[in-house]
Amino acid sequence: MRSVESCDAAWGPLFAAWLAATASALGALFLSEVTGVAPCVLCWYQRVFMFPLAVVLTVALFPLDLKVIRYAAPLAAAGWLVALFHVLLTHGYIPERVTPCTQGIPCSQIDAQWFGFLTIPILSLLSFSAIGLALGAAYHKARQ
Repeated sequence: MRSVESCDAAWGPLFAAWLAATASALGALFLSEVTGVAPCVLCWYQRVFMFPLAVVLTVALFPLDLKVIRYAAPLAAAGWLVALFHVLLTHGYIPERVTPCTQGIPCSQIDAQWFGFLTIPILSLLSFSAIGLALGAAYHKARQ
């Protein structure tokens, strides 16, 4: 049986996961709506997994519902896989002909780059990684 202390200890990592998901969702909206960077097909797929994470994790924080981990973890894992595929594509490890980007913006196109190496697909991969690690930490703290 879980103690109140272990459930309370899981709140911090869940909050961190929510913060990463919300910042990522708002960042994606800012890039597309304010700066005019049009998302490619793979970017849309990543948004499909990120936007629900921001909402689901918000609902789970107040009151704390640790069952959210079983719903959020598959979303984070699927988004991470799409982001990894996108990163490998932009770095040339996956040929362009394999991608779903047959019309519109090419998925291998780099629209924004910061510090000479940080691209939107890498930011997405880092966000999904942080969310996955935070969910794992919340799960382990809740089990103590």
